[in-house]
Amino acid sequence: MGCKSPRGKVIKQDVALARENANPNKGWNVSAPSRRSKKGKNMTLGVIGKKLGMTQIFDEQGLAIPVTVIKVDDIVVTQVKTVETDGYNAIQVGTIAAKEKHLTKAEIGHFKKNNLENFRHLQEFRVDNPQDYKVGDKIELSVLNNVEKVDVTGKSIGKGFQGTVKRWNFGRGPMGHGSKNHREPGSIGAGTTPSRVIKGKRMAGNMGNERVTITKLKLVKVDAEKNLVLVKGSVPGCEGRLVTIVPTRTKWN
Repeated sequence: MGCKSPRGKVIKQDVALARENANPNKGWNVSAPSRRSKKGKNMTLGVIGKKLGMTQIFDEQGLAIPVTVIKVDDIVVTQVKTVETDGYNAIQVGTIAAKEKHLTKAEIGHFKKNNLENFRHLQEFRVDNPQDYKVGDKIELSVLNNVEKVDVTGKSIGKGFQGTVKRWNFGRGPMGHGSKNHREPGSIGAGTTPSRVIKGKRMAGNMGNERVTITKLKLVKVDAEKNLVLVKGSVPGCEGRLVTIVPTRTKWN
């Protein structure tokens, strides 16, 4: 049932009047939401690097800080996307030089069309100002200046096929000799109703080897001369894999 109070009618009239008087030149519009990002998050530019391994450095107080070393190669803008041409604002970047035999014909044509070198890895960053970038521009480590916390995205280390205890932290059954149920998954659903296994049931299967983002890691140091980034915390992936580093979307930055 609809609201019959006079207050409800007044609110509807106010909204209708606001829509009629909305002027985009005044900087506000009640009809269309912002297209800044898909989930309302700020779009930030980051860097792509290769995870080399771990080491430790010492701060001014002499305390040892464990860090992960990430090598950042040249990052070149290979394409600029706008709302008018592609439906969203973003820039495509390439990194790690590659030979033509390792690329598809579509990728080779894409690079030749823009008079660029061949890159093995292509990736997009959503940005608010794509007009500030041109094809061939390089993304410098200066994008991480004055940044304290970062979000690191990469593909986690694969663990192979694992059971429910290791994969989902299930509890064990009785460890007595006659139990016969030490690490079994247990019941996976009722019999007659619903007479099937519900989708998303946590069971044994492949563990790891998936895209993971670790947030709010501490950015310890950025060495622009050697193109190294030192991060304290759990960086996903094994040594040699690429990771993406962007300023975290939190109050620290």
